[in-house]
Amino acid sequence: MAAFIDKAKIKVISGAGGNGALAWRREKYVDKGGPAGGDGGAGGSVYFIATTNMSTLLDFTHKTVFRAQKGENGKSKNCHGKNGDDLYIKMPVGVIVRDLKTNKLIADLNKNNKTVLIAKGGRGGRGNARFATAQKRAPQFCEPGEPSIERELELELKLIADVGLIGMPNAGKSSLISVVSAAKPKIADYPFTTLIPNLGVVKKTEGDGFVIADIPGLIEGASKGYGLGHEFLRHVQRCKLLLHIIDISEENSLENYKKINKELKKFDSELTKRQQIIVLNKLDLIDFEHAQEIKKEFIKKTKTKNEIFTVSTATKQGINELLNYISKKLEQIEDIEIELDIEEDFNSTNNDDSNFEIIKLNKSTYQIKCGKLKRIASVTDIKNLHQIKRLTNIMDSMGIYEKLREYGVKNKDTILAEGIELMFDEDYY
Repeated sequence: MAAFIDKAKIKVISGAGGNGALAWRREKYVDKGGPAGGDGGAGGSVYFIATTNMSTLLDFTHKTVFRAQKGENGKSKNCHGKNGDDLYIKMPVGVIVRDLKTNKLIADLNKNNKTVLIAKGGRGGRGNARFATAQKRAPQFCEPGEPSIERELELELKLIADVGLIGMPNAGKSSLISVVSAAKPKIADYPFTTLIPNLGVVKKTEGDGFVIADIPGLIEGASKGYGLGHEFLRHVQRCKLLLHIIDISEENSLENYKKINKELKKFDSELTKRQQIIVLNKLDLIDFEHAQEIKKEFIKKTKTKNEIFTVSTATKQGINELLNYISKKLEQIEDIEIELDIEEDFNSTNNDDSNFEIIKLNKSTYQIKCGKLKRIASVTDIKNLHQIKRLTNIMDSMGIYEKLREYGVKNKDTILAEGIELMFDEDYY
């Protein structure tokens, strides 16, 4: 059986935009023939899409880096580069997404086919044909494409099932799910047999049935993280109905019932408002009359208004009656909507890399580190004075020269701008 993985960390990278082209029409008797450089293609974006065809994050333990396609560079004859393909990554329904850099929740994939933009692809750079004007008929520069967006994310799966089975270890939850569905969980006669959640689909005579989750048992103190702790409790938050399984053959069954509800309340008080059906299991281990006495005593001491069923998963006694009741109840209960504090995700569309750092290497040499500058330098010919002038104008508009003055730059000092060596001219800047 495939392992159940409900947490994973991955890295996503959108596609960078392609660079614009610097090109000219080749026509006889026409000087350079006019600008004809095409635009670069846009980079592919990364999307998450929820699907009911997945029930675990296992795939993300094998592959942890996901990269969308880059945009193609522009070409001559005004031919634009091809856009990079968007990347759609399938996620199980119920996944919430956290940005590890900001520690903010940015997405809740709580419905089938819900699609969320995670990282926008970079815009393609403009070719020199785009910069032609009546005054500037032969622009000798082009534009680089926007950068990609890289993000490190944490994925956490909260199971979305109609019915959640709760109860102490070895109460018979795995046995019940194996009887009512096609799921085949590991079953043995010792506590904590179930270390991972199991999902089963209960078929109804009419309709498509319902999903039932066999969730690992918990111990006292689980709300503080003891035992399986939060690994158990967070999976019951979205269940419409809770099936509380109790081993009727144990003398302390009433105490176990109280412990479970106490832990639910500590973890999330809303869970105590969730409707429960109490199932007194292992009827085959005691006689029927004794079982009825236990049921009456249970009602008297707990004062519960929840429906109580006595069943035996071993002999299937009382199982059909229980399933029929669950089916009717589910039709009356609305879907659980959990309000998560989802932040507006500005980083998914932030392709800006204009932040810069100035490092003074010695008394007359300054190094500039900047993503935007690096991209512009990649499409700059240091032998072309028009392109160098454009580079320095952009640096000025970014506030780099103003900042250099704060660092004490002087006339004729050397500026290393991402691979291009410039000389500071105090009369010009």
